[in-house]
Amino acid sequence: MRIPAHTVCTAIRDDIVSGVFEPGGRLTEELLARRYGVSRVPVREALRTLESEGFVTTRRHAGACVAEPTEEEAADLLEIRRLLEPLGAARAARRRTEAHLKVLRGLVRLGQERARRGQGEDLRSLGGWFHETLAQASGSPGLITLLTQLRHKITWMYAVEQPTRPVESWAEHGAIVDAVARGDADRARTLTALHAERAAAAHRLRRPERVRTSQHAVNTASVRN
Repeated sequence: MRIPAHTVCTAIRDDIVSGVFEPGGRLTEELLARRYGVSRVPVREALRTLESEGFVTTRRHAGACVAEPTEEEAADLLEIRRLLEPLGAARAARRRTEAHLKVLRGLVRLGQERARRGQGEDLRSLGGWFHETLAQASGSPGLITLLTQLRHKITWMYAVEQPTRPVESWAEHGAIVDAVARGDADRARTLTALHAERAAAAHRLRRPERVRTSQHAVNTASVRN
């Protein structure tokens, strides 16, 4: 059975984000095909997609390599997210479904409970699910794609410190959901912008080999989706 290129793409992206493939490292079709137990055709397609997303670059005489982002490029990602997430929240206030609200409210309840208990690792995962669901609620495929790519790239380039006041952070999540539920697009946008601004301060660039200082075999059964 032919393994879809998007499945291979997800596996390679995950390995780049987690640091299995270091920035600047070569990504040969033969090596990747062997690692994921697929033919070179889906690997070739996956590399083209990852190049368009900024995870891979093609070099003369070297072929496909893991991209080496600069500090400016990394900072731009946080700035772009601060612009796009409020837009997504405003659209969610107009387009969300009851199913979206149910999931968002459930995540807020869990987040508030975990915050009171000081369960930091759970909060990181819940926060990611919250923002992913909020983006989905925007009903805008293009915006959802952009925010998803931003999330992957920011995870690749940054380590995120736990909020010093997690209970307050999750109260902010709850206020955003309340605004979305009321259909108040302006308030949802404003609250999300404030939340994104505070969250950006907790991001720290990862070790130098992942982000440059700027200069003006897993088989198919283990491929993650």
